[in-house]
Amino acid sequence: MNPQAKLIFSMSLLLGTTITISSNHWMMAWTGLEINTLAILPLISKSHHPRAIEASTKYFLTQATASALLLFSSMTNAWFTGQWDITQLTHPVSCMLLTAAISMKLGLVPFHFWFPEVLQGSSLMTSFLLATIMKFPPTILLILSSPSLNPNLLVTMAIASAALGGWMGLNQTQIRKILAFSSISHLGWMTIILTYNPKLTLITFYLYTLTTAAVFFALNSTNTLKLSTLMTAWSKIPPLTATLMLTLLSLAGLPPLTGFLPKWLIIQELTKQELTPTATIIALLSLLGLFFYLRLAYCATITIPPNAANHMKQWQTSKSINTLTSILITLSIMLLPLSPTILTIP
Repeated sequence: MNPQAKLIFSMSLLLGTTITISSNHWMMAWTGLEINTLAILPLISKSHHPRAIEASTKYFLTQATASALLLFSSMTNAWFTGQWDITQLTHPVSCMLLTAAISMKLGLVPFHFWFPEVLQGSSLMTSFLLATIMKFPPTILLILSSPSLNPNLLVTMAIASAALGGWMGLNQTQIRKILAFSSISHLGWMTIILTYNPKLTLITFYLYTLTTAAVFFALNSTNTLKLSTLMTAWSKIPPLTATLMLTLLSLAGLPPLTGFLPKWLIIQELTKQELTPTATIIALLSLLGLFFYLRLAYCATITIPPNAANHMKQWQTSKSINTLTSILITLSIMLLPLSPTILTIP
């Protein structure tokens, strides 16, 4: 892609995100989301592969539907209450429509079908944008309107997302699809705590973004797209592959890694809210995700393919690791000691 075009699209992504997260009027928020959608489409379809074109078409149709629902929701609320403020969403129909619209934007169950397909059709770095940056504006809108939303509906969708994200990821061999279902599962964790502690949703999103960024950057460094190629990635950059295993385990939420922190805080908060059965269910559902993360970690570091001799020569290459990748991996593994600081944030 032309560097100037890439710069324009990247700046548009930044602009759209900034407009949405800083607005308190539904029309401005909608405008920002539309700018985001239009900016990411060329990045998805830049390879001109039929699968990429299909992914961009699916993404466009889904996001256009979600944007229309969001606009309809805000207009309905304005019609009945005279309010365009994001925090003043009070009409029940508007609340339901908004929940559906944002769920579709994010890829929450039952509006998740587009997400794995779109990620599979995109490049690794575009998939990273779709799984993290593109979910930031809808998440902020969800947090801003959380007092008006139905907590029971959100908890149900969250548990369904955690369950389906775990189950559907079990049988995948394509890493981008595995990470897509991982994203759906993590969205379940974010949504389940939304109405009880929105700040915790944001912390979870930040830490998920950090860890996922580390995984995507590491995979991009070794150009790994499938489990079969992950098995031979150890011969390209051995230290990176070793730390990738820890990053994947952090994404799974194992202590004492960074990814354990949001799950720990969410389960603690759910227990405080006397939702112990809900906390138990979502904690058990995280075991499904743990299985495929362990499989990824196993393929990355423990298995040696039968034709290992062909790959031993790559040990001689002095391929350097990107500094940003190193920083992200370090943070995604070692941030747990910061938990007292995070807990004291007002």
